[in-house]
Amino acid sequence: MDWVLNHRFFHLIKNNRDMFISLAIVGMIFIIVVPIPAYLLDVLFTLSITLSLVVLLLTMFNTEPLQFSVFPSLLLVATLFRLSLNVSSTRLILRDATAGDIINAFGQVVVGGNYVVGFVIFVIITVIQFVVITNGAGRVAEVAARFTLDALPGKQMSIDADFNAGLIDEEIARNRRVDLQQEADFYGAMDGASKFVKGDAIAGVIIVLVNILGGFAIGVAQEGLSIDQAVQVYTLLTVGDGLVTQIPAILISTSAGILVTRSANEKNLGQDLTQQLLSFPKVILMASGITLLMGFVPGLPFLPFFILSLTSGAAAFLLMREATRETVEPEAALVQEPSRSFEAEDFLRTVSIDLLEIELGYNLLKMTEEESKEGDLLERITAARRQIASELGLLVQPIRVRDNLQLPPNQYEIKLKDNTLACGELMMGHLLAMNPGGVAEEMEGIATVEPTFGLEAIWLNEETKDEAEMAGYTVVEPATVLITHLSSVIKNHAHELLGRQEVKLLVDHVQKEYPAVVEEVIPQQLTIGEVQKVLQNLLREKIPIRDMVTILETLADQAPQNKEIDYLTESVRQSLSRTLCRMCADENEKIHAVTIDPDLEQNIVSSLHETGQGTYPMLDPEMTQEIIQRLAGEIEKAGLEGKQPTALVTPRIRLPMRRLVERALPHMILLSFNEVAPGYEVEVAGTVSLS
Repeated sequence: MDWVLNHRFFHLIKNNRDMFISLAIVGMIFIIVVPIPAYLLDVLFTLSITLSLVVLLLTMFNTEPLQFSVFPSLLLVATLFRLSLNVSSTRLILRDATAGDIINAFGQVVVGGNYVVGFVIFVIITVIQFVVITNGAGRVAEVAARFTLDALPGKQMSIDADFNAGLIDEEIARNRRVDLQQEADFYGAMDGASKFVKGDAIAGVIIVLVNILGGFAIGVAQEGLSIDQAVQVYTLLTVGDGLVTQIPAILISTSAGILVTRSANEKNLGQDLTQQLLSFPKVILMASGITLLMGFVPGLPFLPFFILSLTSGAAAFLLMREATRETVEPEAALVQEPSRSFEAEDFLRTVSIDLLEIELGYNLLKMTEEESKEGDLLERITAARRQIASELGLLVQPIRVRDNLQLPPNQYEIKLKDNTLACGELMMGHLLAMNPGGVAEEMEGIATVEPTFGLEAIWLNEETKDEAEMAGYTVVEPATVLITHLSSVIKNHAHELLGRQEVKLLVDHVQKEYPAVVEEVIPQQLTIGEVQKVLQNLLREKIPIRDMVTILETLADQAPQNKEIDYLTESVRQSLSRTLCRMCADENEKIHAVTIDPDLEQNIVSSLHETGQGTYPMLDPEMTQEIIQRLAGEIEKAGLEGKQPTALVTPRIRLPMRRLVERALPHMILLSFNEVAPGYEVEVAGTVSLS
């Protein structure tokens, strides 16, 4: 029964810790006003000393300051607790000439009943705490707070760089940012909390002086004691009270000093001290010899120096023998544990290849420095990834940004799986100006070529931006040029960036809201790899895959009939007909189409051959070249008329025709008649035929 009651009481305290802490703090203020008996004061003084010891030991066993981030608030509470006990003990001393057994013991036993000795010891402890420990800890906290705030932007940029480079995921980056902010808040709070300790030391001195003078006046004037008796009684009690409160204070001050001077480490203070102090046995051996020589100095006691020299010499000998043992058998250690010489994780990191990365020449590194005015490249990359996801539905993995000193200073390279896809040159401190046609006045600048579309352009000084815009130029910053190029590369190679892992993420996202759709397709009908191939075929023609529900429902309907990837892709395209038509129609929902002559279409149909990679037309090379030239001519002709041309063919030859011309005309949109959604009008802008 008692065990059950104790168990319930424990859980009551555990589940209401916040309430009990609040009541305890209110109680500290309460005892300042309300008198408490001497026996209760003894308990509270014992609690104060115990709490101070716990705090000191906690700071020694912490490995980093943030593990004790509540310390500034705890310091304020502990200071309030000691001051409230000071007030209560002062009331008892002046009213009853007693303050409990603990204060009496400190006054009689610790200082030997001599109030002069006690007062001197109290002053020394107060000076040590105030001048040495508190002052030093406050200065360290102030400098640490300043350095932490100054380094905050750089550390945040480092976290963003690691995230964009793919070294950490979003959750780790978020946690690191939180830790960084907490670290800055902690050192800032410690800078202010050190003032509590200074104020506590000053208050302790004032309280002692007030107690002595007040006790002297009360003892002589009210109690009828002699001057010597009044001084003896009240001074001993006051000094005892001061010592009882100053010992917890000096423990807390020492804890604050240890906490702010500790750097983040995997080991606690004791482990660090022993490891670093004992790392050089020769130093200890030299100290042993010097100590022995000091013992022979006339007037100095020989025995203490001899014992200390012998002890330190033996310790140095043991440490040197241990170090020799560790270096004698390095080869055996390597044979037994080869992983210590080269960790498998390091090896995997060395051989791994980033999916997508950007390498920058030396002059372009300013774009990654947050303190620089051009240093928003990492944020722009994140925005570009978000824009790609919004347009295509493609989850682009974090892009690594690194420097490459082998590149020309102004050059950058965009790489896919360690292979260069695109490159360009940027001039920092300049703006890229492009002539869209009809410029009022041409300006002088450094001639260049816009890397994304291959347009002629010039680099202008930033001061001439307004003048260039008024003249009709399109003016962009270097970072914008790079991001535009990067977005174009991603869109053109989107099908290569879509791996099985990305498909799995997309499918899992759909499954949260449409589990029945996913479960019917995967794995009952198709594998993740087969769904990936269908999605890659769509992205190869820049068709968004955002509508994953429609795509998966179509696959669920068609896969039981035919699991051939080309068939599934064309079926999905027809289900996405509205999306396809929206891509190529004008504002009046009109599609300007270039068609294929029936005779030519029949020739293409008769030349189709099935291969392991799909259906391909096997035409004569000259005929193939003529088809491509005529198709390109019709599309160019329609484009000059201000139309957005689209090739329109029968469903039978759409995919083979696409494979025939995709290398020469990669950006051409090729629709089948079945993919024209209701509500869209088709206008024939030209017909391709052979002579």
